[in-house]
Amino acid sequence: MDNSWATFGRDLHLDLTGAGGPRAALMRALRDAVRTGRLAPGTRLPSSRSLAADLGIARNTVADAYAELAAEGWLSARQGSGTRVAERTVSRSAPPARRPAPGPDRRPGRPRCDLTAGTPDVSSFPRTAWLGAARRALTAAPNEAFGYGSGPGRPELRTVLADYLARARGVRADPDRIVICAGFMQGLGLIGRVLRAETGSGHGPARRTGTGRRGAARHPGTAGEGWRPGDGQLAVESYGLHLHRDVITRAGLRTVPLPMDEQGARTGELAALDDVRAALLTPAHQFPTGVSLHPDRRAAAVNWARATGGLILEDDYDGEFRYDRQPVGALQGLDPDHVVYLGTASKSLSPALRLSWMVLPDRLVDPVLALKDSGEWPVGWLDQLTLAEFLSSGAYDRHLRGMRLRYRRRRDQLVAALAEHAPHIGVTGIAAGLHVVLRLPPGTERDILRAAEREGLGLEGLSQFRYAEAVQQTPEFDGLIVAYGRPPDHAFTGALEALLRVLS
Repeated sequence: MDNSWATFGRDLHLDLTGAGGPRAALMRALRDAVRTGRLAPGTRLPSSRSLAADLGIARNTVADAYAELAAEGWLSARQGSGTRVAERTVSRSAPPARRPAPGPDRRPGRPRCDLTAGTPDVSSFPRTAWLGAARRALTAAPNEAFGYGSGPGRPELRTVLADYLARARGVRADPDRIVICAGFMQGLGLIGRVLRAETGSGHGPARRTGTGRRGAARHPGTAGEGWRPGDGQLAVESYGLHLHRDVITRAGLRTVPLPMDEQGARTGELAALDDVRAALLTPAHQFPTGVSLHPDRRAAAVNWARATGGLILEDDYDGEFRYDRQPVGALQGLDPDHVVYLGTASKSLSPALRLSWMVLPDRLVDPVLALKDSGEWPVGWLDQLTLAEFLSSGAYDRHLRGMRLRYRRRRDQLVAALAEHAPHIGVTGIAAGLHVVLRLPPGTERDILRAAEREGLGLEGLSQFRYAEAVQQTPEFDGLIVAYGRPPDHAFTGALEALLRVLS
């Protein structure tokens, strides 16, 4: 058997340079490590045999050095417990004081009560059930799952996702058309860059011939079908997240506002936008206004995409959370060839998982995967396997049912409190999701936000989500976004009381 250093126990880095031979150099290195605190009191040292093999010196040299340092009080040696650093006061050079960097728990002016949108109640993450799923997934995982991840994602997750999305959201997909991403933003960025590459070449639709991913002959054209040279515009709802518009802009596309009213985005006006061949919509539960896209407008969006060869990018960020009736099915079910479905676990489980998925039209799969494999941040395969087990075992459905009940109780408590203490405030968007919109008297939004800041209450105004260029197209009104899903249970009542004080 090869008695190389790789087969021995505890690693210990020591620099044996300097005069005096290996024994003197070893004693000097050990004293320095103990003196500076790099070897803390009580630290167990390697055996003399292991350390000698590691350093390439004689075992007796190490044993003699240990014995002398023990006699000097640097080390202690007892039968059966090996050689350890002696318990003594260590003089450490104190590092310079450093101010903690701002983070999720150290933001300047972080409110005492937070009702801002974007995050679910993270305290409700199903730790025990997730841990059980992780254990089962690790036990059953094939060896290749522990290698580098790439491509569309683990087949186990894509298979169960296809079944779940068909059953729960009305999505028409097979696993080969699902791509797992490291969050919604990555998926949106990938789609935007693919569309820009296809439309910005100046040579018309990209031409591809030969064999596709399933070995079937490809028709000429991919995502560029229906796109004209120079097209680089994507329609977005006139109320929405600036982050989404920023991702689209970084992808090389220009955003164009799509007007909205109480029935959602006015998709019938897409046909008048000559240079637009894609639109980002939140049909099930518009963010932030909370309305569902009217059935006639859903049909208009799909008809427009069919007629122009365009695409609808469907952001289904919280489609599972519907309280007063069955969830509105995904728009993708009406036309899988012209709708890109984007879903995520950020609201249903936790943003920390960084797990999202896209269901793509067949012609988009190859260009998206080619871009994703060119250096995009990968998704951890072990988390994918755990989510696959969490879904297939029924734990995901159980968790969602429990969270619906919890969030609905909070919503009802919020609506009842507003009706009693602030009856002049209108409440909309209550049928679904994790937030409501409070309609305010004209000209009061800014004052109420200032009052909330003084109260230590985190709130966002509706104007913060308004597309600046849409002023003439969409009626403007004052409002507040109240995310009742964010606080943990123990903090919700206090946050609600602070909100009522601000509104009064």
